[in-house]
Amino acid sequence: MNSVVTRVLGMQTWAVVGLRDNPARAASRVASFLQDKDKRIVPVHPMAQDVHGEAAYATLADMPFAVDVVDVFVNSSLAGDIADQAVAIGARAVWFQLDVRDDAAAARVRAAGLDMVQDRCPVIEWRTSAP
Repeated sequence: MNSVVTRVLGMQTWAVVGLRDNPARAASRVASFLQDKDKRIVPVHPMAQDVHGEAAYATLADMPFAVDVVDVFVNSSLAGDIADQAVAIGARAVWFQLDVRDDAAAARVRAAGLDMVQDRCPVIEWRTSAP
């Protein structure tokens, strides 16, 4: 596993953008997995539904505390805006889920000094080599 993935998997607080109260969605399963690994998850969705016992926020800017990782479960066409918001709030890393790619946004994130992972799933990565 690459060192950026390992470093990001070791981070504690994950804002999960696109997470809402729908257990059939991949975002819900990944968030539950992260909680099982003692990570704090923060649901971020315009509908702001509390999920897995955690208070939700409509936007990243609404969160009154710092997050380490912004985990992005939105369409690639929307991911760049979320990445820019992650930089603006001072996150340490951005993680684009499987099938989410925006190379220009990834370059902006890296240029801002954040770790960047794209088109990967933390569950799969954890299972191949836990931090």
